[in-house]
Amino acid sequence: MALPKEILGFAAEIVEHLRQRGETISTAESLTAGAVSSAIVTISGASDVFVGGVTAYRDEIKTSHLGVDPSIIEKHTVISEEVAVAMAKGAIKSFGTTWAIGTTGVAGPNPLDGHPVGAVWVAIEGPISQSIELSLSGERESVRNAATSSAIATFARILRHRP
Repeated sequence: MALPKEILGFAAEIVEHLRQRGETISTAESLTAGAVSSAIVTISGASDVFVGGVTAYRDEIKTSHLGVDPSIIEKHTVISEEVAVAMAKGAIKSFGTTWAIGTTGVAGPNPLDGHPVGAVWVAIEGPISQSIELSLSGERESVRNAATSSAIATFARILRHRP
């Protein structure tokens, strides 16, 4: 997946900001399937700040590898803010990082658990926490690309405006 230059610029900003502060990041990705991690590690010097990531495509991986409580999935469905947040918190715990990005959603082509194609949640966890809900349109790959771009851009903005 080729990311736009703007997103690579945001990724470079993330790496530089984290390096300057001595902070680290991990990821917990479902629909983006490692694309957020890939965008970050594309940047030279990423090894100073990127610790690791989990591609948790199936619910059982979310629970076994990230510690997402199955009752959260049962109550809110896997396409929810609660699951995205739990995934990101699980990545912080698993990797011992300062920050984590969690992504979950429906890339398509079919709806899932009553959620339409393009329903996405991104959670940023760390010293500042923020979740965003996206309603994207397009084919599977464009939904995944847009979710990845939104995750990277949102995290860069958080870091840029952080005290």
